[in-house]
Amino acid sequence: MPLIAPTAEMVGRDAELGLLDAALRRAAAGETASVLVSGEAGIGKTRLLREFRARAETSAAVFTGWCVDYGATPAPYAPLPAILRGVLAELGEETTAEAAGPARAALRLLLPELGPVDRAAVTPDGLREAIATLLEAAAARRPVVVLIEDLHWADDATLAMLSFLLRAVSGHGVLFVLTCRVDEVRRGGAVRSFLVEAERARLLDRIALGRLDPVAVRAMVEALSGPVDDAVFTRLLDRSEGVPFFVEELSCNALGPLPESLRDVLLARFDRLGDDAKRVVRIASASDAPVPHELLADLAALPDERLDEGIREAAAAAILAVRPDDSYGFRHALLREAVHDDLLPGERARLHRAYAEALEIRAAAPGACLESALAYHWHQAHDAPRALAASIGAMERSKASYAFSTAARFGELALELWDQVPDAAAAAGIDRVSLLRRLGSILRNAGDGERALAVVNLALDEVDPATSDRGVYVRLLRDKALYLQNLGRPGAAELLAEALAAMDGLDDDRLRASVLNLLAGRHMVAARIDEAIETADAAYRIAERLGDHSQMSIAANTRAASRVHRGDVEGGLEDYRLSWQRATDDSARLRYYVNYSDVLHHLGRHREAVRVAEEGIARARTLGVERTTGSILTQNVAEPLLQLGEVDRAEQLLARDLTFRTHRIFRVYTMATRMRVLAWRGRIAEARALLAEWRETMAAVAPFERQVEYSLLSTELAIHLGAGEAEEAAAVIRRFLAADGPLIGHASRLLLEAGWVVSAVRADGRMPDAAALAESVRTAWAALPPGLRPEGWSVVLTALLDGAPDVLRAALPVTDEDDMPAAFRVVVRLDLARRLIHDGERAEAASALSAAREIAAAIGNARLQQEADELALASGLSGEPAAPALAELTARESQVLDLLAEGLSNRQIGERLFISVRPSACTSRRSCASSA
Repeated sequence: MPLIAPTAEMVGRDAELGLLDAALRRAAAGETASVLVSGEAGIGKTRLLREFRARAETSAAVFTGWCVDYGATPAPYAPLPAILRGVLAELGEETTAEAAGPARAALRLLLPELGPVDRAAVTPDGLREAIATLLEAAAARRPVVVLIEDLHWADDATLAMLSFLLRAVSGHGVLFVLTCRVDEVRRGGAVRSFLVEAERARLLDRIALGRLDPVAVRAMVEALSGPVDDAVFTRLLDRSEGVPFFVEELSCNALGPLPESLRDVLLARFDRLGDDAKRVVRIASASDAPVPHELLADLAALPDERLDEGIREAAAAAILAVRPDDSYGFRHALLREAVHDDLLPGERARLHRAYAEALEIRAAAPGACLESALAYHWHQAHDAPRALAASIGAMERSKASYAFSTAARFGELALELWDQVPDAAAAAGIDRVSLLRRLGSILRNAGDGERALAVVNLALDEVDPATSDRGVYVRLLRDKALYLQNLGRPGAAELLAEALAAMDGLDDDRLRASVLNLLAGRHMVAARIDEAIETADAAYRIAERLGDHSQMSIAANTRAASRVHRGDVEGGLEDYRLSWQRATDDSARLRYYVNYSDVLHHLGRHREAVRVAEEGIARARTLGVERTTGSILTQNVAEPLLQLGEVDRAEQLLARDLTFRTHRIFRVYTMATRMRVLAWRGRIAEARALLAEWRETMAAVAPFERQVEYSLLSTELAIHLGAGEAEEAAAVIRRFLAADGPLIGHASRLLLEAGWVVSAVRADGRMPDAAALAESVRTAWAALPPGLRPEGWSVVLTALLDGAPDVLRAALPVTDEDDMPAAFRVVVRLDLARRLIHDGERAEAASALSAAREIAAAIGNARLQQEADELALASGLSGEPAAPALAELTARESQVLDLLAEGLSNRQIGERLFISVRPSACTSRRSCASSA
């Protein structure tokens, strides 16, 4: 029975499905094409075949059979009766009798309903020939696909039949697709011999199904149960290891015990093992890491020969895997979990104590790194003092190697054990408040902001600022401010101000500089630019006096971004150079990558922004902070890529980022970019649903993180433009222009996009509205500091606001510059084409429209493709330049131009002239806009 439930959505198998499609095409063309789909139990072989069958049935006859597990005595020819019944139904009785001839009697051996069989008259050769003849007859009508599942259970007779058929019907339009759990095929067995021979003879191509990557697992989980919390997803990913069947079984209860049905499936193999193999597997199940051979031998206490046989049996049953370093691990983490949970409580405790005692002896060896294993086993053995000490050691070692999630797990274990150990501080070698502070920082780097905040609140509850070390209190306030910032919650700036006030009389300028730097950052994102620069200056002066290059770099970085947003671009870029020169540690360098790539993006230097952010991602990955700093850097790559029209790359980055647990504020940016990508693709309903889900969060963050306000406006604008809702898009721009507050650097892009909105309103035929909006945008653009008005953007925006053909023509070379947002290459050409149609210049209009359609298709912008197609349809232009001899307008075309000049939309023109507009061409609630 296949280990995949029918409700699971198939994800992550597009490439494999494409290979099967290609094999069917080859078979239909008369080429040899047979495929083995291999993979472990639950990997999705059956689901892949179900998807392929649904596609193949549109052009081919598909017949399916199953090999069946009957234990030591497989059923002979098990898959053939179902296949033959399908073939006979396809051919009909008369054709079957004609095709099979006298050999038809042999079919009664497998199909009793055809009548009694004279077994003495039936030979294996006669049966093979009859089946081959029928398959060829079916293939003469249309291509045939034969699906045979679970070949690992096939009997010798079935294998011999397949060996014959793969050769006999080759080149007759028949495709065989076989599925097999290759890891369960015993060496030297009949199935293994068949596969080796078939592949050696090139009768079978193999498609190996691997486990799903995190992106595909998240897509599957969300298809099954909707949006999933990052922490829950991480746990589900760890437990399922990307096996689709396990993903489905755990999707509704990722954190709870194994479902009983899944436990029974997992333990079925274990129950068939002999006693020695069971002992080996039970011992291995107590380790959450592969077990070295020497350690397993010590704990199993079996004679060498029995130990080897037990390990061999467990490996042959696909329970244990032998690793290259001579250790043994489970093929599936869930199988280990099921076996371990099946132990009695006393058995588990004794086994873990045995592990811990054996490991402590080995821990004395030079270079041994066994703290993690010792912490785990002492805890499972219920020895709290030893578990506490080992947990602290494991936390510190994991943190030092940037394994923050692992460090967090052991830090929380230490916190759990603290109250169980008399004189815990002595056993741990650290006081409780210090442990809480360190754990909070680790949790933050692991992307778990909520738990980091909870831990720092615990620490603050235990510290009295009047009697405790004030430096500790200030650091806790600073940490809490940082965690609130990561969660996108208010109060960070107030806490930092409180921390500065608490430092009166405290001689710790290094701490003061770090608090000032954080406060400067809060002022910057709140668009309190003057305060940000003043505070960063103060931090820089203190750090310079101390020779603290890291804090100098951070201060210069914040000051740089603030200067750019104020319009002092040259001064800001100079500060960025200074920030990099002073960045002597990874923290400062990562901040540089984040802020500098962001500023480059807003200055329109997209290629450079991508390069800088990608360098930062590589460094974040090395440092183990890909899920935190790496997440915001991912947005700093995805956003300029989207502007450049490289939407496929942007989607891939976002999909990967969504597999990580990260800070809430970083997720806000991820989702906003995701919404804009969906709008670009024309998936408006999905984008709107996502915006409805996140709007409240974004609106709550916007007052103290102004860039979120701009992100929300930009997202709304993208959705309305993607839906063809020009008036709604114009309302977003009007709301933006009417808002109080400084027009910081983020405003430049919104104003450029406002030019697109003006063009859309004009295309709707609402000339007065377009003119009024254009004037407001011109005024706002002129109010921006010159440094925030990229020259190319000014040219394109002026052209779109003006709308005159000469101005639009002059902007075309600028739109083709490499760093120019790609959508404007289409928007300007469409606007020009509309005006030229109005003016009767059809040859040039056709050329502009043809280029617009080509570019829109290349960048994958669904709405611009639709608008270009609609304009071509309504105007009668093919999109190709017209020959001079054909430039004279027909009467019909003149009518179209007159209606365009009146401001009618495509559909209105169609209704007037009975033009048939394609049903898919107009999906927005406004009329399809193509008028001048």
